[in-house]
Amino acid sequence: IDGALAAVTPRVEAVGRTFSYVLREGEPRLVIHQTDVRAIQLAKAALYAGAQLLIERLDAWPPKRISLAGAFGSHIDPLYAMTLGMIPDCDLGAVAAAGNAAGVGARIALLNRASRAEIEDVVRRIEKIETAIEPRFQEHFVAAMAIPNKIGPFPNLAKAVTLPERKAPAEAGRRRRR
Repeated sequence: IDGALAAVTPRVEAVGRTFSYVLREGEPRLVIHQTDVRAIQLAKAALYAGAQLLIERLDAWPPKRISLAGAFGSHIDPLYAMTLGMIPDCDLGAVAAAGNAAGVGARIALLNRASRAEIEDVVRRIEKIETAIEPRFQEHFVAAMAIPNKIGPFPNLAKAVTLPERKAPAEAGRRRRR
């Protein structure tokens, strides 16, 4: 949250050493803090970096399908997931909610022996990627801290929403933090 905007709008408020943004006045008052923004950045950067590692490892660019699982994945619009930079740029039609994939898989495994055997076979063939020791993870993670992404051009997203102009390297220098 840009503290310089506090002089321009009453919605930006100083809170200790950081700032918050008032989304809604009244009862209940709805405010987003800089710490909230940072938590979103960290979570989405980890998702994006992990997806990029998988795409690179499988040489699967562009991805044919991206499934967003779990409660959050079921409720976020694919356009917003891409706008935030949670997922790599791809055809938005290739992104869909998968619902409670873990719960559905568990029920299938419990109720059908043939399906359970198939699941066990797939589990044995899964290759685990240790993000902590993957050299490219940190690179992808840092680039993904920007919204939608510091490096990626996101041409498919640009067809759906107007993206801000990218700053030239000289303009994109570090800003002083409060």
